[in-house]
Amino acid sequence: MAGTGKLSGSTAIVTAAGQGLGEAIAKTFAREGARVAAVDINLPEVQRVGAEIEAAGGSALVLQADVTRSQEVAAMVKAVVDRWGTVDILVNGAGGFHRFAPITDISEEEWDRVIDLNLKTAFLCTKAVAGIMMEKKKGRIISIASGAGVGPNPYAPSYLPYGAAKAGLIGFNKLLARDIGVYGVTANTISPGTTLTPRVRKVRDAASVEKIKAQNPMRCLVEPEDTAEAALFLASDAARYITGINMNVNAGNLIV
Repeated sequence: MAGTGKLSGSTAIVTAAGQGLGEAIAKTFAREGARVAAVDINLPEVQRVGAEIEAAGGSALVLQADVTRSQEVAAMVKAVVDRWGTVDILVNGAGGFHRFAPITDISEEEWDRVIDLNLKTAFLCTKAVAGIMMEKKKGRIISIASGAGVGPNPYAPSYLPYGAAKAGLIGFNKLLARDIGVYGVTANTISPGTTLTPRVRKVRDAASVEKIKAQNPMRCLVEPEDTAEAALFLASDAARYITGINMNVNAGNLIV
């Protein structure tokens, strides 16, 4: 793997690489020749992903980190630079939520927790690698947003803190792209629609999944690999002049 592929010779950090979208992105990047730092708070899961990358012939560095904490983010980036000398690609994959609730049932602590997980993480990780990329005049920053940050889906339940955080992430990305473009660094977001990840299977029952499929123009739900392929494009040389965009990967369930 290491000598071939669209990302050959690149070093990538992928957060939340232990399952779902992050796992698919980490494996896709490794398949395309990147050295991948697979990061997750869940060590056994990310160890599994790292082992599978290595077994397939790729190069992986497994790191456990809580990327809501700046000290752990700094240690994560240091470990990658100590191992491979640089960072070329950052994928901010950390995020998610665990329930649906109306605003009247959302505590301040819950709000802060969801905002931190989905938005603060991207700020901390981006800040930690930006100087490296700006100094060498090249880099790719890709953040995983959500259709929930673009607008409410009329066919599916929504969750206010998550949608607000992802909308903030899309806005953060646009301002970031403006700030760092002069250094040759691109910044883009990907907004998946409802995707058949383990988390989605946990929070939505089979009937709601089938309902969303039926209401999508393409009558399907996307898989994690679909977002991974979009991330691969944005990380590749083919997207060298694409920056500040939000790419929807959703089988048409939210068309804007």
